[in-house]
Amino acid sequence: MHAAAAVTLADHYCTRLATMSKPPSPARGDWLAKAIGRIEADFQRSADTHLIALPIAGFADVGIDFYFKDESTHPTGSLKHRLARSLFLYALCNGWLSEGQTVIEASSGSTAVSEAYFARLLGLPFIAVMPRSTSAEKIAQIEFYGGRCHFVERAAEVYDASRQLARETGGHYMDQFTYAERATDWRGNNNIADSIFTQMAHERHPIPHWIVVGAGTGGTSATIGRYVRYHRHVSRVCVSDPAGSVFADYWRTGDTTLTSSGSRIEGIGRPRVEASFIRELVDELLTVSDRDSIAAMRDLSAHLGRKVGPSTGTSFHAMLQLAGAMKTNGMQGSLLALICDSGERYLNTYHNDAWVSQNFPLA
Repeated sequence: MHAAAAVTLADHYCTRLATMSKPPSPARGDWLAKAIGRIEADFQRSADTHLIALPIAGFADVGIDFYFKDESTHPTGSLKHRLARSLFLYALCNGWLSEGQTVIEASSGSTAVSEAYFARLLGLPFIAVMPRSTSAEKIAQIEFYGGRCHFVERAAEVYDASRQLARETGGHYMDQFTYAERATDWRGNNNIADSIFTQMAHERHPIPHWIVVGAGTGGTSATIGRYVRYHRHVSRVCVSDPAGSVFADYWRTGDTTLTSSGSRIEGIGRPRVEASFIRELVDELLTVSDRDSIAAMRDLSAHLGRKVGPSTGTSFHAMLQLAGAMKTNGMQGSLLALICDSGERYLNTYHNDAWVSQNFPLA
């Protein structure tokens, strides 16, 4: 190469490297660093959620133990606090969310409450897109954290409405139903599965025979299912699915085009197959009727001495079915489910006899 050409080429690369080495815009870089720092600081202020051992008559004496991981004690009162934290960090680190941008989420309630909390923490506007039937208590909590609610008539309408609002506002649609299963580090890193197995370590049966979860996005069942396989545990994952949800038929057939009427148990079940629900990570799926979910919710509330939500009742009913099969087969072991949220959110609905009679009449 000619000497002059070589000098010109060297100058070009020096100029390019100097440009590449420049730090990002101070305003953008500072805000991103502060946003991530605020979320991490919030995490450090929160202790882990409790693991409750609950002896159940007819099972404890034959070596079958019930445990409940109480996710209702998060700052925003539900399991979805973990998901919201992960979704915000995922969006920030992917460069999808910036200062002043409106955050939009399609949610039946609990995820929206938690995302409203984190949006307020970062000083961002928040809009929750939800069915009009969402409980008044959840709506009030979203508004308490500064969020705004946008209502649709049917659950299947939340997706298009969220995308439209994102376009209109120049905002970011979090899309929990797509990203829930990938936003959490399933290998460990203080996720819910890691916490479960750490807390169970000194129990009579430390490795649960069954871990029972509901599925709204499918993110929790995916995280736990992957963790169990990665750490080579013998635990099996059961999804407790409410009547009307599409997940049961999808789990059995693998047909992603299926749709259904959707669930009437708030927070779990869906009218369409969601990208975050990974059927291969689910070892068993039990469908639970609405009446059984509500009855189990109230029964578990009586056992605990405090109210739990309806999705927890769905899981408790599935636990009883699985424990019954273990007992019949002479097996011992532990079963674990999540207390997804507090029943205080449902005092005027699922814990109200008149409302239940009107909305879930006996056949």
